[in-house]
Amino acid sequence: MGTTADRFKAAVEARELGALDELFTEDIRLYSPVKFTPFEGRPMVLGLFGVLLRTFEDFHYVGELAGSAQTAAGADGGTAESTILIFRATVRGKQIHGIDLLQFDGAGRIKEFTVMVRPQSAVQALGEAVLAGLVEDGLVPQP
Repeated sequence: MGTTADRFKAAVEARELGALDELFTEDIRLYSPVKFTPFEGRPMVLGLFGVLLRTFEDFHYVGELAGSAQTAAGADGGTAESTILIFRATVRGKQIHGIDLLQFDGAGRIKEFTVMVRPQSAVQALGEAVLAGLVEDGLVPQP
């Protein structure tokens, strides 16, 4: 069956949104490069992934690193087992290079998820596409 990171990677590459549900904690927080505050809670994060799976073109993971790191919510110094998945994709004709930082709870589910992408023009294209998808799916109001 593999690690949570392996199962996550397989689900994303196969665009199987339903397979992600069991991998996330109920109170997961996703830190996005296009939004200052995190997306919070499994329903919202799954909704965001629904948009992302439609938005990214030619999405594929190209590397993986594992270790531990302080969590964003762990200002008290809390660390968690962590995996960094390196990816490449295209959004609206812009090539994206990025990483997904997955941080796990004691049961091995993803409790924090941080996405970082480059270059800036790709971040802008991604932000516009994701906002349009979130509005279309009724997850956020029209700005």
